[in-house]
Amino acid sequence: MSRLLILYASQTETGRVRQLVDTAVAGAAQEPAVRCTVCRADQADATTLLDASGLLIITPEHFGYMAGKLKDFFDRTYYPLEGRTVGLPYALWVCAGNDGSGTVRAVERIVAGYRWRAVAPPRIVVGDPDPASLMAVRESALALATGIALGAF
Repeated sequence: MSRLLILYASQTETGRVRQLVDTAVAGAAQEPAVRCTVCRADQADATTLLDASGLLIITPEHFGYMAGKLKDFFDRTYYPLEGRTVGLPYALWVCAGNDGSGTVRAVERIVAGYRWRAVAPPRIVVGDPDPASLMAVRESALALATGIALGAF
């Protein structure tokens, strides 16, 4: 069975990031052919990523950059996985207090090194997620899961 990994970074298990994670899980669950796994970036490792058929990254913006736990995940997995996850489909969601653009640029620079494939434009939610943002993350997760199930990515 294919697996969608929702990888997130957060200081807490409540709040805006967790709200997006929970909404993404609900969206991905609508695709029965894909198992959805949720993992905090500080608990994920190379094996976690190797088992994934696709990846949804959710991170807060911290001082115009990604969460330190997400950066740490990239630092710990890049060289052990070098060349082993090429083409992995991914999507990115940023919970921002500012504009989120620095976070998007930083993540995109790093994933370019992994040679993953963005299957949707990065999305930024500034402030508390509104109903439209929650619907969009739900649809994004479902689209990613469906694309994985159909072998479209």
